[in-house]
Amino acid sequence: MNWHDKVVYQIYPKSFYDSNNDGIGDLQGIIAKMDYLKQLHIDYIWFNPFFISPQYDSGYDVADYCQIDPKFGTMADFEELVALLKEQQIGVMLDMVFNHTSTHHEWFQKALAGDTKYQDYYYIRPPKANGALPNNWQSKFGGNAWAPFGETGNYYLHLYDPHQADLNWHNPHVRQELAQIVNFWRQKGINAFRFDVLNVIGKSLDLKSAPPGQSGKMMYTDTPLVQPWIQELAQNSFDQAPAALTVGEMSSTTIPSAKAYTDPNNHELSMVFQFHHLKTDYQNGQKWTNVPYDFHQLRQIFHQWGQGLQPQGWQALFWNNHDQPWAINRFGSAKQYRVKSAQMLAACMHLNRGTPYIYMGEEIGMIDPDYHSMDDYVDIEAHNAYQALLQQGKSPREAFAIIKTKARDNSRTPMHWDDSAQAGFTKGTPWLKVTNQAQINVEAELQHGQIFPFYQRLIALRKQYRLIQDGDYQPFGQEIDWLYAYQRSLDNEQLLVLNNFADHEIQVALPAPWLKAAILITNEPKIKLQATLTLKAFTTLALFKQEED
Repeated sequence: MNWHDKVVYQIYPKSFYDSNNDGIGDLQGIIAKMDYLKQLHIDYIWFNPFFISPQYDSGYDVADYCQIDPKFGTMADFEELVALLKEQQIGVMLDMVFNHTSTHHEWFQKALAGDTKYQDYYYIRPPKANGALPNNWQSKFGGNAWAPFGETGNYYLHLYDPHQADLNWHNPHVRQELAQIVNFWRQKGINAFRFDVLNVIGKSLDLKSAPPGQSGKMMYTDTPLVQPWIQELAQNSFDQAPAALTVGEMSSTTIPSAKAYTDPNNHELSMVFQFHHLKTDYQNGQKWTNVPYDFHQLRQIFHQWGQGLQPQGWQALFWNNHDQPWAINRFGSAKQYRVKSAQMLAACMHLNRGTPYIYMGEEIGMIDPDYHSMDDYVDIEAHNAYQALLQQGKSPREAFAIIKTKARDNSRTPMHWDDSAQAGFTKGTPWLKVTNQAQINVEAELQHGQIFPFYQRLIALRKQYRLIQDGDYQPFGQEIDWLYAYQRSLDNEQLLVLNNFADHEIQVALPAPWLKAAILITNEPKIKLQATLTLKAFTTLALFKQEED
């Protein structure tokens, strides 16, 4: 299957639309908004997990991979949703969380009860002779990565929350069980899967500590074990269908690794998510800091990955998801130039080499909520980080300011359907507080907005031009500050995409061959092509030309 012309829309079900007014979004809520979804002409919807879960990590702590959590509805609701989407030629992408299970999962509970078969499904280790933890790895959610395994005196590994026990992929029974889960959903007509934190599954059995001064993640990220295990999973499940679409979440991955994961000859994944561009506002690599992003670093990352994955590698292109604060706040202008920066950021991705992903609300220009207290945040990661910042000596005000810029809940706020008190999301009390819906909502955007139609146009262009689907990638204008630009070529066609990331004008020397090019799309309608081109704040401009024979 060629997925290069496809666009994926991400729905965080808990926050999309609440059909029964219990404050939590649900599957029937998604069905109720089918007409809205049709208007974008998307090809797939990636759903964050709605499986049975105690919800310590918003559903990424799965207790049963083959059952719908009653909070979201029933299997009948899911089957109805799939059928209705199929009528609109929209595929379903399910989120498979295979690095770990919930500690509420049957496998872990059997392990706790003493079943040695299931104890080998996890990494359970005794303390060191001196009583220290099995190794020095840290949880990605803060603190060490080990928790007591019942009353046994042993510990189990959790790279994330203590309620998420890492699975032992060395055990062939574990790998067989996971393939069976994929096949369960394939039998229900699902042929697209997103695999959560997939490049950390390859932990060595000896679980060695990281050398002094180095992060534990170097010990388990992109190890040589990962590729063979993905190949095996593919062979035993999704690769049996030629129409399968798969994406692996690959935090801290490298270009060579991503290229290998997505090379069609390796029979692993269709594409990967990488996050390097979303760490350009991390001070010294630390997420919980509050600094402006580094544009030059951002541009360099885009160019390195754009060129580096050619010709066989492929990536998912995105600014936003359920784990990130809104991109407009980080890379655009949430106040003065919200519309223009939303359009410019969209064009960067949708005209690029890769598969664009749209996170719900992005297409109406949603921005971070205006929260005033830690009580407004639900996410465990944010609360852990706040306490850690206080322990580092930050004042409550300083710590909260950092949380406000980086919290995952920023993008998890309910979708703004209208300007009412609960944003049209529910008639009950939403699970997470809504703000700024008076200015930003679907109803207003569909009536007179400029962001939604811009997304519609970008999606249409991808489907219309093979150049956008399959063209190569070459950097352009790297000597011009605040300009992120690239050229794409295929056969005798060329595309030049210019993006001004600044809140002020910049000048671009336009090569003579482009002066007579066609304007494919822009958010600056009065722009005129000339040798010295003026790009106003947050302007995007895409030019198309054909070489004469």
